[in-house]
Amino acid sequence: MTRLSALLLCVSVGLAASGPQASRPAAHTFAIAGNAFVYDGQPIQIRSGEMHYPRVPREYWRDRMKKARAMGLNTISTYVFWNLHEPKPGVWDFTGNLDVAAYVMMAGEEGLHVILRPGPYVCAEWDLGGYPAWLLADRTTVLRSLDPKFMAEAGLYLARLGQQLAPLQIGRPSAGSGQGGPIIAIQVENEYGSFDKDHAYVSAVRDQFKAAGFTDALLYTADNPGDFDNGALPDLPVVANFGPGNAQKAFTALRQYRAEGPLMSGEYWAGWFDAWGTKHANTNGKQQADEIAWMLEQGHSFNLYMFHGGTSFGFMSGANADRNGYKPDVSSYDYDSALDEAGRPAPKFALFRDAILKHEPTLTLPPLPAPLPSLAVPAFTLNDTASLWTSLPAPIKSERVKTMEEVGQSYGYILYRKTIAEAASGPLVLTDLHDYGVVFVNGTRVATMDRRLKENSATIDVPAGARLDILVENTARSNYGKGLRTERKGITDSVTLAGKELTGWKIYPLPMNVADVRRPAWSSRPALEPSSRPAPGPSFHRGTFTVTTPGDTFLDMSAWTKGAVWVNGHNLGRFWNIGPQQTLFVPAPWLKRGVNEVIVFDLADAPVSPTIAGLRDPILNQTKK
Repeated sequence: MTRLSALLLCVSVGLAASGPQASRPAAHTFAIAGNAFVYDGQPIQIRSGEMHYPRVPREYWRDRMKKARAMGLNTISTYVFWNLHEPKPGVWDFTGNLDVAAYVMMAGEEGLHVILRPGPYVCAEWDLGGYPAWLLADRTTVLRSLDPKFMAEAGLYLARLGQQLAPLQIGRPSAGSGQGGPIIAIQVENEYGSFDKDHAYVSAVRDQFKAAGFTDALLYTADNPGDFDNGALPDLPVVANFGPGNAQKAFTALRQYRAEGPLMSGEYWAGWFDAWGTKHANTNGKQQADEIAWMLEQGHSFNLYMFHGGTSFGFMSGANADRNGYKPDVSSYDYDSALDEAGRPAPKFALFRDAILKHEPTLTLPPLPAPLPSLAVPAFTLNDTASLWTSLPAPIKSERVKTMEEVGQSYGYILYRKTIAEAASGPLVLTDLHDYGVVFVNGTRVATMDRRLKENSATIDVPAGARLDILVENTARSNYGKGLRTERKGITDSVTLAGKELTGWKIYPLPMNVADVRRPAWSSRPALEPSSRPAPGPSFHRGTFTVTTPGDTFLDMSAWTKGAVWVNGHNLGRFWNIGPQQTLFVPAPWLKRGVNEVIVFDLADAPVSPTIAGLRDPILNQTKK
């Protein structure tokens, strides 16, 4: 940091203009001087909170930002999610909830600075750490490396992102009023030191940032203590990521690594995420508040991860996959944070606000916005049903099984089907199953396999001429560690029965887009005679409920088994009765006055009474064996 301390890193280049522009206000500046961040020439402690735009409905962005200000924060930090912005190669989306530029500008309007974290790898308990799944279609591509194929795609992503966001850096006087944009700092890569040690790779990513126009805000790297030497670059500042109880140790390690420069926690883990089959995180808010107070007293800066977690809507939740096994995350990203999943202040909110006010007694905080309306929905019945078997798209024929990525699919489910010519009895082995498989013989379920439990085989009997179906759910791609390089979904290698590989498959991609789940030919449940009912098993179910005034609600899915839910075309996320999450958040902006449509896809048989109710509060800590 000595080079940085010798120079005032004035990231804003907006000097007073001459000629016709002379009346415009001077641009704001953000800099490093010695051991301090400096904003407009005055030392500043960054009090930041993490909040991700796709995890919060756009209609609620401003509400959450106002609450950040009301808690005493002066900055919002967000990742940028490559897989959402480029769902297919060369197909870009920065609209609606993905309008990240609007998000950044709104933060500025609310008096908040912005820390931008574009990755390209973001972790975030997000599918494949934010990488688009189509990168895995070519098995020779090596993610998060200097592989030219990967670096070319990453460079294109950052260049496209630069068109959206580079003008919003603080050092761009053209932004807004001429005083520069809200973006004060930009993180290069993300905790690379815990992944590998390759300074050439991190340097190349830094250069791609600069080529994309990210040159007018402070570039920096973030790593866990002990990993600084692996992931840091000598020309960029470094911040430390750590959890409660580790602040003093982490900052000591950071100061030993860099003798000068401001000390900041790039992620202070003020909560934690949940995995299926485990208990809901319940962290110590008082300990965290005390540590926040200590950091402020020492003059350090911080970014609370998370201030507001929200929801990993759709199929975006991630997983951990390493030598300890496969652990997929739930859809709720409540994170035990200061604002709960619905954006309501949790007990931590007051604790953190009081810690900030203790350090800044003259700080005048804006009032909290009025509480948002919530809604209890009486139980309603899903009367329409359609079997998956009668709702299949056209198949792809292949001699050997293929992964989702190899057939151009990123998320959802995939079905492998073949007719068994000769009777066979013995182990059916799926090498390798990613992630949850259900096996049917002539439409009857005969086995279930779960990657979490390291299951990929079952002994079955198949008569001659029988139809074998293997339905596989992509439960979530790993978002952490080198395993993400091989996180292809479906059956990734081969299928054998009684020791012989099965070939000659029909493969049905089931991405479960809105059009897919609305396509089935529905039958009304009361009109179905027992003999004409769809075969038990994976099915779609549809029902409606009526509201007079929309409000936030939580659909109680505890009576159902495993699948996903859509409300008015919005994919709310996954449900699984093993918990701990038993409800799915429905934001009020996704509802409408009058009739609202709900579609459920369940891998298992529907409940005897296929009903759902909407609760005012979530159920996030109810596990089942």
